Amino acid sequence: MFGFYTSLSLVKSFRKMDVKLKTDEVPASLPGDGPHLFLNRELSLLEFNRRVLEQAEDPALPLLERLRFLCIVSSNLDEFFEVRVASLLAQYQHQSGVDDVSRVGLDGASEECRQIIGRQYALLNDEILPKLSENGIHLLRRSDRNAAQKAWVKQYFDKEVRPLLTPVGLDPAHPFPRVINKSLNFIVELAGKDAFGRGTGIAIMKAPRVLPRVIRLPDELSDKPGASYCLLSSVIQAHMADLFTGREVVSYSQFRVTRNSDLWVDEEEVKNLRQALQSELHSRNYGFGVRLEVARGCPRHLSDFLLEQFSIDRSRLFSVDGPVNMGRLLEIVNTTSRNDLKFPPFVPGFPGKLATHYDIFNVLGKQDVLLHHPFQSFQPVIDFIRCAAADASVVAIKQTIYRAGANSELMEALINAALRGKEVTVIVELMARFDEEANINWAERLEEAGAQVVYGVVGLKTHAKMALVLRREPGGLRRYAHLGTGNYNPTTAKHYSDFGLLTSNEALTADVNEVFIHLTSLTRPTQLQSIWLAPFSLQKEIVRAIRHEASIAKGGKPARIIAKMNSLTDDSVIRALYDASSDGVRIDLIVRGACALRPGVPGLSDNIKVRSIVGRFLEHTRIFYFRNNLQHDVYLASADWMNRNLFRRVEVAFPVHAPALKKRVIREGLQVYLKDNVNAWELGSDGRYRRRKPRGSQKAFSAQQALMEMLGMGPATDQPNKDNEHGTDPVAPRRS
Repeated sequence: MFGFYTSLSLVKSFRKMDVKLKTDEVPASLPGDGPHLFLNRELSLLEFNRRVLEQAEDPALPLLERLRFLCIVSSNLDEFFEVRVASLLAQYQHQSGVDDVSRVGLDGASEECRQIIGRQYALLNDEILPKLSENGIHLLRRSDRNAAQKAWVKQYFDKEVRPLLTPVGLDPAHPFPRVINKSLNFIVELAGKDAFGRGTGIAIMKAPRVLPRVIRLPDELSDKPGASYCLLSSVIQAHMADLFTGREVVSYSQFRVTRNSDLWVDEEEVKNLRQALQSELHSRNYGFGVRLEVARGCPRHLSDFLLEQFSIDRSRLFSVDGPVNMGRLLEIVNTTSRNDLKFPPFVPGFPGKLATHYDIFNVLGKQDVLLHHPFQSFQPVIDFIRCAAADASVVAIKQTIYRAGANSELMEALINAALRGKEVTVIVELMARFDEEANINWAERLEEAGAQVVYGVVGLKTHAKMALVLRREPGGLRRYAHLGTGNYNPTTAKHYSDFGLLTSNEALTADVNEVFIHLTSLTRPTQLQSIWLAPFSLQKEIVRAIRHEASIAKGGKPARIIAKMNSLTDDSVIRALYDASSDGVRIDLIVRGACALRPGVPGLSDNIKVRSIVGRFLEHTRIFYFRNNLQHDVYLASADWMNRNLFRRVEVAFPVHAPALKKRVIREGLQVYLKDNVNAWELGSDGRYRRRKPRGSQKAFSAQQALMEMLGMGPATDQPNKDNEHGTDPVAPRRS
């Protein structure tokens, strides 16, 4: 095993290079330089969740999908507090590294969250649950259950729940228990004396994690047609008095604490990252508290008591009218058989060249294959590694893994290849947030099979998505590669939009090989021919390409930049875009989530438009397009335009060379999204997004729907989109 061993001097050299890159590549200050040039990252993230919430409010969407979007907002807000709020609070504690923009974000985030959460629960209680009940899906409170259902719940409580409960009456011998991150708990206020004649007034009770949070009631007990459910919290609350015999339950409330979930290891001291992380994973459950959620009826003195126990400021207390973890309701969406209340089923298409029985290496030896997920199947990527594992001519496989998931056909194929005696090298990123445990398990299984497992570079996350196959052929060893914008995860590939490129291009595969050598040997990478690699060249090349487009505009020629990504927050890139806008470059940015660039400011960003697409699938593709005097440079990337991606991760951006595939990326990845007037939101200079709607005689156009129709259940065409009157040149005038 190569492992995670390196020297302190090498760590420091990476950090010095990081600083030099940042310093050398920041454009000159703009007139009126200051924080007002940038939108706040935290508030921008919350704006994204407002857009997701708008999907839940849309009556045109299927009812269970609206509930799904409500649950997604809850999950997003959990991570927002666990990561972003926790990070800012940690910086405050050290009184360093917090700029004025971040302070505004932290101060304003709680109020913004309060508004979003208020809308969430109002929508759940006033619209979603009543409409679900009308459609035969009933989430029953205690008062809603009939006599037979109450009897069944009582029996369920006695047999399945009560034996697992451990109420803790607080006194000096029974201190406040350790409460796990995001777990369901109850605080109970009691009157009277306990069994020992003492007046212990408060008890804490944890809901057992082994029990389901959503419980399906037997259909035969219902007096309503359809399926009936109840929550575990409702079951416990209905029988709270049974747990405290001889005491009066004065009041109680469910509660949930959200904790800091960033893992930390001392990169200069750790000798084995896997072992260090294994010990850290448990402590993640007990990071410092950042948010407290209680039921709306929780008495003030009980919530104050909890805030004191967790050292949480009252501004981050949230009283909710419903379950403290709305995300648990996703169980209803996933288990109900009411497909008429969900999106119509969609079967992804298959590239024409790979649609029948084929020799994938023979195909790739003749041409590149572009995959656009989830509109096209992820199966060719799995088949690429499977075929490599089984092919006697394949001698080596190298692959990066960031988020593979707990169950992965790809990882099983790599294990099979290692067992067959092939040279298998897997770079597993152990610090992939919330996937650490799964990645550790895969790393152990791969090592047991004989694969060489590397954990990446000290201080940098390996976020690049690459696989390389070396095959012995009559002419010698030949390289085949897959590069992508998304993870090697077949499950998320059904829900996230991403591009992947299968290729045997000599220059590109040679670069991929060099990057793997760099990651395993920790030597400085040689000059790459095609790939832009972070943290060495990616930011430089992006800024260079932006400035080159600006020089074209200053020369009086048409200049155009279109970029699609998840987030845009890096100051140096934003400043370069501002400069390019001032020089006359027309810039369209399709940014799903956080965007710190302020568009449409006179004299600063007049020529920049920013839009966000929120629809059925999660937009995850990173595409960088530069017109470059009709050269139409197209890059796909694993990286967003964020400081962490450009300077603190190993990332790749790779060109698409084949003209037909380049046209496809422009058409499918950019043009249809600029045309969208159904799921598109446009960002104003005030930081607020406004939803686009068809105007006048315009027809409604959804990019995702168009791509499902274009690519689903069949091969993609390389013909220009007839709906795009401007062909494949995105420099044509914008539509209003």
